[in-house]
Amino acid sequence: MTGETVGRVLGTQAASPLSFWIGLEPGKVVQLDDVVVTRREVPGYGPVLVAGVVTTVEARHEGAAYDSDVFLIADGALPAAVVEVAEVRVTRVEPEVFVPPLPGAKVYLASSGDRDQALYFDVMERRIPLGMGRDGLPLYVNFDFLDGTRGAHVSISGVSGVATKTSFATFLLYSIFNSGVLGGEAANTKALIFSVKGEDLLFLDHANTRLDDAARRAYDRLGLPARPFGSVHVFAPPRPNDPNGVPHVAARTQGVSAFYWTLVEFCQEELLRFVFADADDERAGYSLLVGQISARLKAWAEPVGDGGAVMVRGTACRTFSDLVELLSDQLQDDESRPEWTGAQTPLGTVNAFLRRLRSAVRPLAPIVRGDLPFYRSHSISTSDAQVSIVDLHNLPERAQRFVVGVVLRGEFHRKESSGTARPLLFVVLDELNKYAPREGDSPIKEILLDVAERGRSLGVILIGAQQTASEVERRIVANSAVRVAGRLDPAEATRSEYGWLPPAVRDRATIAKPGTMFVAQPEIPVPLAVAFPFPAWATRPSEAAPAAVKTTQDPFQGLPGAEDDVPPF
Repeated sequence: MTGETVGRVLGTQAASPLSFWIGLEPGKVVQLDDVVVTRREVPGYGPVLVAGVVTTVEARHEGAAYDSDVFLIADGALPAAVVEVAEVRVTRVEPEVFVPPLPGAKVYLASSGDRDQALYFDVMERRIPLGMGRDGLPLYVNFDFLDGTRGAHVSISGVSGVATKTSFATFLLYSIFNSGVLGGEAANTKALIFSVKGEDLLFLDHANTRLDDAARRAYDRLGLPARPFGSVHVFAPPRPNDPNGVPHVAARTQGVSAFYWTLVEFCQEELLRFVFADADDERAGYSLLVGQISARLKAWAEPVGDGGAVMVRGTACRTFSDLVELLSDQLQDDESRPEWTGAQTPLGTVNAFLRRLRSAVRPLAPIVRGDLPFYRSHSISTSDAQVSIVDLHNLPERAQRFVVGVVLRGEFHRKESSGTARPLLFVVLDELNKYAPREGDSPIKEILLDVAERGRSLGVILIGAQQTASEVERRIVANSAVRVAGRLDPAEATRSEYGWLPPAVRDRATIAKPGTMFVAQPEIPVPLAVAFPFPAWATRPSEAAPAAVKTTQDPFQGLPGAEDDVPPF
């Protein structure tokens, strides 16, 4: 079944198996991103379908020689015709007989079947809704390029506050969980989201009060339910100077746990290297010293009590400040210093290490401690809910780096030890250029590189977002099978990292509205312009509807009551 005829293949422009121009019939209109098809009879092969996406549309006066002729033509004093033409970039030839369409051949808007062929949706056995195309029909991504079967990882770029990177990442997760593509694995598949922008992501399990009927219809067309995430657990740091370790959140009170690391864990798991997680620390010359002192703490620290405090060489440490002071005293003493450093270390290097360590006391004191009155569950875990959110917005940047590095290392090692890639773990990390910059090295960057290069085989899928892909480590971006761009800064759009965007699409990305993303995936040779629907879950506290109250069934329901008892006489 063919769609509406819109024009014919031009003869004044050369047509090739990869692109061609069409002249539009009077009264017909095509716009950018429309999918069109034409056919050609090829001897020995039969009809060949040539399908593509409109990438350029132009209108001009045919017959005008000078710019001023437009006024004469408008007044009827000079004969001329208005001509509209469009360039089509070929996406698929079926069967694969690469011949150009012939001039004069009719061109049609793709019907549903032809559209699926043109965009390879017909060969996607496991496809996930991305949103709507310009024609109002669903667009999909092949899940094989997300779950590690043929590729993995997603890179999302765009201007902060305009590109809606985080909103698209959460919609992609929602689509994965609710499209049915996971089958029986849906319940065990997890997502780990690091939230750095206020408390906007803490209400994914609350319905959005601004969701209207038009948005609900969009979800229906995509085959998705219009509802919030069903299983969410939030982890937040303790309030500063709070002796009970109450989570530092303002708007949410249920489903929130405080996270921190005890001094015992800090020493035994050698977490000191994540205190020095900046790229500048690797260049400072004391990276070897960090490893030496971490090893000494692991060997010499002994637990004291049940609150996570440690005893190091006869000195009890109950706070991170205590531990730093101990190290300062030991490293400044000429007799004890060699026992900690393990070699002759220049005093200047030791002092530089101590200056950097002391500067970490204030940001890390709330989350590295051994002074709580009792030992309790305080670890970040993805086993409690389908979506685990780690709230970082109340932490200084130094502490944010520490949390991201330690949590990613723990989850990556857990997946390694499990010996299987299933169930999948999706990690959503914003500001990727801060954690994995192009220049320099750091412990967090090493972990993210490991995730990008080996995570596919372990079932750890990174959904990374950044304002500037040009500032992110190349190997992380290169290992992303799916690339997404929202609104781009004009200067950033000219960088080579956006070579996957055709020139016309790059220009459009600089004026894209919030909610419009350009998505490239390996099977489709052109990026798709996607408009994803308004979130059905709250994206800020003011949008959150009250959580549904879960009623507990009465265990005595159905049994006869006192008034229902029949006397035995």
